[in-house]
Amino acid sequence: MRSAFFRLLLIASVCMLASCATVDAVTTQYVGAPHPAPTNPASVQILRVEPKQAHDRLGEIVVDASIDPAPPITQIEDKLRSEAAKLGADAVVVVWDRVQPVGAYVAGPWWGRSVETISGRKLVGVAIKFR
Repeated sequence: MRSAFFRLLLIASVCMLASCATVDAVTTQYVGAPHPAPTNPASVQILRVEPKQAHDRLGEIVVDASIDPAPPITQIEDKLRSEAAKLGADAVVVVWDRVQPVGAYVAGPWWGRSVETISGRKLVGVAIKFR
């Protein structure tokens, strides 16, 4: 009976830790860019360099992800794909991918406070549509 309780407690704590990982995105469509119909997220490519093939730039996608705990990279890629698909993109070119400070908090008593930084992962991708 005790073993089952501890096993259930372990499973619950693992699920809680996994659920703390966050991935948020903000999409900005470029002014004057084409407005194609939404595409299938599964067909959106993620690229690290701008392709040689002719294309139109549709907008930018900024993804903010936690790093402690870090979400699986597939979750970040899925977020990029889904946001690009809303713009009608065929691909996303990742132009920025860094871990950087995203906030801070103050800890300690009034007379001995310290400022702790909060780091996060930030990706910037440009959604493109092939001609």
